[in-house]
Amino acid sequence: MGKFIIKKTNTGFIFYLKANNTQTVCTSQVYSSLSGCKAGIESLRKNCNADTEDQTLQKLEPLKNPKWEIYADKADEFRFRLKASNGENIIGSQGYTTKTACKNGIASIAKNAPDAEVEREEEEKKEEKKEEPKKEVKKAEPKKETKPAPKAAPKKDEKKEAPKKVTKK
Repeated sequence: MGKFIIKKTNTGFIFYLKANNTQTVCTSQVYSSLSGCKAGIESLRKNCNADTEDQTLQKLEPLKNPKWEIYADKADEFRFRLKASNGENIIGSQGYTTKTACKNGIASIAKNAPDAEVEREEEEKKEEKKEEPKKEVKKAEPKKETKPAPKAAPKKDEKKEAPKKVTKK
């Protein structure tokens, strides 16, 4: 079973679907509200078993929405998108080097999306922080090097006295 992850962005909310192997299978458009993002997930669940229109074929047979569309991008990689019944894009994919891999991505979504749980990315981070006990780290104070005081040099005016000889009587 996969997992939908909802993530807050600078401009709204997106969701992505992770398969059991933790690979991200698809990413949504940006929704202006959290409720809109959740509605996008429900639309994906509802339409994930739609027919596929292969736009890379010379004889294209257009299908009515909802539908999957397979197309070639500017880098000659295969991508898919899911269009809702109103014609809006629900999700898009990464680029695939083969059409078979692209079709496998669609199959993975059809398999994982219906029962996938929904999580908020921020909530995951908060949960991780709650589980990890905070460790108090004391910083060691740097040791101060103690150098012996330098011996005072004799002043120029002072004469050095020769050691006195002690004589026994």
